[in-house]
Amino acid sequence: MDRRTRVLIVAIVVSFIAFLDGAVINVALPSIAEELGGGLALQQWAVDAYLLTLGSLILLAGSLSDSFGRLRIIRIGLYGFAATSVMCAVAVDGVMLVIARAMQGAAGALLVPSSLALIIATFPSAEQGKAIGRWTAWTTSAFLVGPLLGGVLVDLVSWRLVFWINLLPIAVALVLLHRLGRDERNLDRERIDWIGAALGIVGLGGTVFALIEQGRYGWSSPVVLVPLIVGIVSLGVFLWWERRTPQPMLPLSLFHARNFAAGNLATLFIYAAFALGPFAITIFLQEAAGFSATFAGLATLPPTIMLVLLGSWFGGLSSRFGPRIFMTVGPLVVAAGFLMTLAVQQDLNYWTQFLPGIAVFGLGMAMTVAPLTAAILGAIDPARAGIGSAVNNAVARIAGLVAIALIGVIVGTQLDVAGYHRVAIATAAFLVVGGIVSWIGIRNPAPEERATTADREAPPQSASAAHPPAQPRSSD
Repeated sequence: MDRRTRVLIVAIVVSFIAFLDGAVINVALPSIAEELGGGLALQQWAVDAYLLTLGSLILLAGSLSDSFGRLRIIRIGLYGFAATSVMCAVAVDGVMLVIARAMQGAAGALLVPSSLALIIATFPSAEQGKAIGRWTAWTTSAFLVGPLLGGVLVDLVSWRLVFWINLLPIAVALVLLHRLGRDERNLDRERIDWIGAALGIVGLGGTVFALIEQGRYGWSSPVVLVPLIVGIVSLGVFLWWERRTPQPMLPLSLFHARNFAAGNLATLFIYAAFALGPFAITIFLQEAAGFSATFAGLATLPPTIMLVLLGSWFGGLSSRFGPRIFMTVGPLVVAAGFLMTLAVQQDLNYWTQFLPGIAVFGLGMAMTVAPLTAAILGAIDPARAGIGSAVNNAVARIAGLVAIALIGVIVGTQLDVAGYHRVAIATAAFLVVGGIVSWIGIRNPAPEERATTADREAPPQSASAAHPPAQPRSSD
């Protein structure tokens, strides 16, 4: 097995761990709320506590990855994820679970950007679209396995096993990492932006707290108003600080690359929809339609199956024809799928009211995910792959974080049929905006420049030391 193959396998397994947790948790939410109490608010916090620290720290993790080595940061993240998974599994109340989930998100922040950076640093640019397509297809198998596995564990044993199960892939990843050796020393590493990280956490934390708790206290309550103001001000100060500090956690210069800027703006809307829609579907199927956790997991498998089967193919097509058309049409197809689920009624007929829509949703996801990732990471210098990947992941996680926090504003305190219809419409609206942004903002690399770049590239010797040439310029 050559080094490229081994790196791809490690990147897949490491990302699988973080994605598996996200896929499993949704089907367990009703059981968690039933045992620990807290209703919809606890269900939101069980997801958003994880996304909060993940989204806040993933930029910091990207800097750590570039400065201290991708393999080292991945190992630290794996050990942290194992410890916090155990904490979640033994939680005695909602507060302990939410705290443990927040700590788990901090560990998860170290995993995904470093794994993607390994791919970008190892594969030449002509092969990155296909490699990322394979990474996307295989890591999204977590979303294939997760709902079904989580449903079975919840129904047959306990929701606590959905956290214990994380330990198995973590052990596999640590064994695989051992064969890749150690990172080379980076004598030019930059200072870490701890102030920026703190401002990001406070800004996101205050804003999300207000969005989730407004349903309980009301917008005029100081319990909601004060965190909201502090959060918004902190986010403003964060942007000011990132422009001022010489070594920012979020290098705003990255956004000078058109595809990076437009791609991340599209990511904001697309991944808000990807988080909001499935979150609502899983809870609705169990609490309103009466599905068991296992059947809810089975019911949501078709989109993931299509993504696993077609993701690599669309990734290869985007390398050949450019990502613009796929990033435009894909979100519109997903939006059409969600609008088709407006046929859902209280007496749910899954085969006629739900399955056709989520099948279309799956096709659109397969068209979108790999081209979107390749377009964004292909727009920056591979030497900055760690922070570039981290920025894109942060945007995606923050989009999901805010979208799930908003669900209470959209549906109130109960996700009934009317509430689900409102969520489906909101999800489709996010996706339409994402597709429009992609069409206006994304530019395909010129074919002749791609060919020239591919001809002059030499295979890198190691993931830590060698970088392929910078990506070609974009053209209309």
